[in-house]
Amino acid sequence: MVCRFEAFDARLRRFGSLVTLRFPGLGTIVSAGDPQLIKQLFTGDPDVLHAGEANAPLAAVLGRHSVLLLDGEDHLQRRRMLLAPFHGEALSSYVHVIEQITSDQLLRWPRGEEFAIWPRMQAITLESIMRVVIGVRDEQRLASLRTLLLDVQRNSTYAVVAEGARPGLSDSRLGRRLPWVRARLKAERVLDEEIAAHRRQPDGRDDILALMIAARDEHGRPLSDAELRGELLTLLIAGYETTSTALAWCFERLVRHPQVLERLQLELAADDGEAYLDAVVNETLRSRPVIDSVQRKLTAELEIGGYRLPAGTNVAPAIVAVQLSPEIFEDPQAFRPERFLEHPVAPYTLIPFGGGLRRCIGARFAVMEIKTVLRTVLTHVELQPSTAAPEKPRRGRRIATFPARGARVTVLPRDAGSAPGVPIA
Repeated sequence: MVCRFEAFDARLRRFGSLVTLRFPGLGTIVSAGDPQLIKQLFTGDPDVLHAGEANAPLAAVLGRHSVLLLDGEDHLQRRRMLLAPFHGEALSSYVHVIEQITSDQLLRWPRGEEFAIWPRMQAITLESIMRVVIGVRDEQRLASLRTLLLDVQRNSTYAVVAEGARPGLSDSRLGRRLPWVRARLKAERVLDEEIAAHRRQPDGRDDILALMIAARDEHGRPLSDAELRGELLTLLIAGYETTSTALAWCFERLVRHPQVLERLQLELAADDGEAYLDAVVNETLRSRPVIDSVQRKLTAELEIGGYRLPAGTNVAPAIVAVQLSPEIFEDPQAFRPERFLEHPVAPYTLIPFGGGLRRCIGARFAVMEIKTVLRTVLTHVELQPSTAAPEKPRRGRRIATFPARGARVTVLPRDAGSAPGVPIA
């Protein structure tokens, strides 16, 4: 199914800032597309606005221990434990690893012929998660995880919802016959083996799993193996698809806007491109949001936008609506990174990672990875579009909204004198 961003935004403008949407299998959701309403939902009482409860259908896939499924004090405590591995010096130490992973993958890209770059971004993101996040050293375990995690990713949003509606499905005879369930159960066993290996040999490890194992709450309690597995599955299932899709959109947008691509390459070559690189990433995340919205489930009545919503209502700050609103961003369909250099972004108008206490913990890691991959690719190869027409956003059965044709490009080696570094031929 084509994800019609413009139609959704038009519906919000026609009916007001709050729209009730009904989705087969997902139920009724009240969607908010106004920055002030989004602020209310992001900064409101977390005891009333439960994100963990809204994410409950994911429990069958992630287990009960993922930070996405927690609310209240449990969520705050887990978030505090997980913040350090995804911030500060820990992040900068991973840049060179992701650069090397990207360079290695570039050697396998065809030259002079059209191909979809999205699967190539998936390969880079998956390898980064396995080496930087999980820190897998055993080559046999690494190969096993590569295969299993690709199989796990083949399930659909509807399959996740179905598992959430039947919590015992994965343990049933039917569940064990479903290929993605079978793959996930095997992946869980491999992750348990990796956690055990980390515990046996903790010295010399600087991956995110090692930092998570070392984390302690205010009472000195570490994360259990089940909790660690839940967080790893969250990163693998949610982080892998969203980051790789955002990268695919970056390249799809750049090759169809050669003046932006040329400016970015020139500034990167002059070692002065950080601000413009940030602007390109922000404009891609704004104009091609990977996730439509985030959700909260009300535990009590809430007044918002002149309406009283009863307890039990699912409310959703609409990322796609606010980021593509002509009242907020001039000519919102245009891809123009310069807008982020000309004016500061108004609060609650650029929210690709959600906001408030529930803002994605891995957001800074994701942005670092996106920027590192872009910088590495653009300093080594030239990119050309397959056609001048932009690729349409498509959802299909996936969680993320992806380029309909996989962001098809043609890659040519960069001229040796046109950029720093050694061209990859």
